[in-house]
Amino acid sequence: MHTYTAVVEHCPDTGLYVGYVPGFPGAHSQGATLDELNANLKEVIEMLLEDGDPKLEANYVGTQTVVVA
Repeated sequence: MHTYTAVVEHCPDTGLYVGYVPGFPGAHSQGATLDELNANLKEVIEMLLEDGDPKLEANYVGTQTVVVA
């Protein structure tokens, strides 16, 4: 079993949720709901893993709050 962290954003223009796994080439998708996005990301990742474990180009660390005056 593999666990990946996805970054999720909501596009105000399309109303869609967009997600990607940092450093995992090709691991990105979108969906009308968070559940749909999760299912779509799972499907994409499963397809990518058919070629073997990926060599991740980066590892997710976290988020930071940046205050600008």
